[in-house]
Amino acid sequence: MTEMICVGVIAGAFGVRGEVRLKSFTAQADAIADYAPLMTEDGQTEFSIAITSSIKNGMAARLSGISSKEEADALKGTKLFVPRDRLPDLPDDEYYYTDLVGLEVRDTGGTLLGTVKSVQNHGASDLLEIHAPGMKTTVLLPFTLAAVPTVDLASGRIVADPPEGLF
Repeated sequence: MTEMICVGVIAGAFGVRGEVRLKSFTAQADAIADYAPLMTEDGQTEFSIAITSSIKNGMAARLSGISSKEEADALKGTKLFVPRDRLPDLPDDEYYYTDLVGLEVRDTGGTLLGTVKSVQNHGASDLLEIHAPGMKTTVLLPFTLAAVPTVDLASGRIVADPPEGLF
């Protein structure tokens, strides 16, 4: 089975006719419908999807097989996945977050700084959360060309030039 990538989550019911509130994790929120059918994490249930409107903090959508508010509410918190091979190829300087998690991070001198625990975005830009050996807390490294000049997915490493005093 190919790797499954989470592209959204059901946030509950929207209205009384079975529509759901949907949070999309795709670059353009409504593009989530392009990857249908969407699957639950266990792969047991597939949904076709139709975006019905844009709402605060997400969108309203119809999922196949869901026709009542109660059915939609029962799906609250359900993550929606697609096989990795359905995602489009990216240009050389763009990466899927899932590809960065677990990569080894070294500074420009070759010293191990840690491994990428997660990629976060709080509005301004992407941040790499790095778990550094011997540290109790993680470090947030700006994911910019200046701070991260090299990402080598083939060899599983990132070369970083972190701001002074970050590590």
